[in-house]
Amino acid sequence: MNLLLSLAGAIDALNRLVGRVVIWLTLVVVLISAGNAVVRKTFHISSNAWLELQWYLFGAIFLLAAGYTFLCNEHVRVDILSQRLSRRTQVKIEIFGVLVFMLPVCVLVFWLSIPMFVDSFVLNEQSSNTGGLVRWPAKLLIPAGFGLLVLAGVSHLIKCAGYLWGRCSDPMLPVAAGAADMSADAASAGRGA
Repeated sequence: MNLLLSLAGAIDALNRLVGRVVIWLTLVVVLISAGNAVVRKTFHISSNAWLELQWYLFGAIFLLAAGYTFLCNEHVRVDILSQRLSRRTQVKIEIFGVLVFMLPVCVLVFWLSIPMFVDSFVLNEQSSNTGGLVRWPAKLLIPAGFGLLVLAGVSHLIKCAGYLWGRCSDPMLPVAAGAADMSADAASAGRGA
């Protein structure tokens, strides 16, 4: 179980790193969007490349941050009935939901999106808009984002099993993004001591 918990920790560290990058990517999208709007309204100049870059980055924010969002327990859950149950039963329902619903769908989307990306990359697919960007980077975001979400699901399953076996804390407690980062930093500092 220790090996699996270490694997879960490594997956969480990866999703935490991607989450930190995406946080800064949000600022980049805001600056590009604002700059694009100002140039378009002030100088009456527009560029399809800048517009497409906006939606590529916007897609990156949502797809790449899904695993981080799951790590922080910020995904939507339907808790109407399960709130009345014991925590152990809630964790068992969580395991069922991840195994039966989340992982199969995420693995399917991941698997089906790879050929779409590969075809786009091999053909060096270009935007149909004049002055647009190549399309394969946007298509790469789909398997990358769902791959990170699959890994987050596996990590969550490991932590749920660890909780049921008394080997780790409750994996379903809400974790603020900063708290997730600080607890990971504290855990790594404790291991280094």
